[in-house]
Amino acid sequence: MDRRRFLLTSLAGALAEPLVAEGQRSGKIPRLGILSIGGGPPTVVEPFFQGLRELGWLDGQNLIIERRIAEGQEERLPALAAELIHLNVDVILAAGGPASLNAAHNATKTIPIVMVASSRDPIGTGLIKSYARPAGNITGLVTAPEELTGKQLELLREVRPAFSRIGILWDATSGPFRLQKETAAVAQALGVELLPFEVRGPTEFEVRVVAATKERIGGLIFAGSPMFGRNRIQIADLLIKYRLPAISVWSSFAEAGVLMAYGPSLPDLFRRAAVYVDKILKGANPGEIPVERPTKFELVINLKTAKALALTIPPSLLARADQVIE
Repeated sequence: MDRRRFLLTSLAGALAEPLVAEGQRSGKIPRLGILSIGGGPPTVVEPFFQGLRELGWLDGQNLIIERRIAEGQEERLPALAAELIHLNVDVILAAGGPASLNAAHNATKTIPIVMVASSRDPIGTGLIKSYARPAGNITGLVTAPEELTGKQLELLREVRPAFSRIGILWDATSGPFRLQKETAAVAQALGVELLPFEVRGPTEFEVRVVAATKERIGGLIFAGSPMFGRNRIQIADLLIKYRLPAISVWSSFAEAGVLMAYGPSLPDLFRRAAVYVDKILKGANPGEIPVERPTKFELVINLKTAKALALTIPPSLLARADQVIE
């Protein structure tokens, strides 16, 4: 009797296995939409796809990835976001600048959105209620903490301690300029006056850099917006031409010739974004997944640019650098 029960149980299990596999094949394969303005180095995004693979998600097998990249043309983003909605994607990764995130948010208030490298202040812009409980359809990773610009100011001041005026090159297409209180507090403590220089397109780069030199600016701080990222080599060449040291966020700026970069590790942010997508695809509510701040930061110094600007980088600063470009 026991032997008969064993044989029947084994046979039932053997028959059930292909049925389960067939059910998985015939079931709906989830879709991930990627919305980005584009223009960043491909190596930055690869950790996201690697993270998905490590979590068991394989494009074309148990996941369909729909990529919509605007190729630097911000005006295309709303239409691309609408395409993803029409495809009925299960989650959208809004990457690379606030325009991508805003386009996704304007297109849907129900489909989950994971932000990465696309918002520095999601609470202030009304995208989420709080870091601990976003409460809507958006979650993910904040691009940079509020105190980042203040830290960049301190680093730039270490290189040029005698200057009392520092400029902030601002991408006006990302929104109006707002001086964060954390940055203002650092500037006041250092006795530094901050002057904003707004840019609306690449044709204005040289005009604003010239304006900064006329204002006797000792150095520039600028964000890693997609527009700046796509034109980082042009900006670096202008800064060297007019002998202006500068610091930005992403390491790719220093690699392009800007004096310094200090900010979160973009590959690390994209790798962590894969975890958010995984949770949502497995049924988690985006409104209940806490938004995270960056945890890994990089300081990159371009000594070749320092030499071109006739600057001596303090040894103590070099010792703290994660990468020195020579």
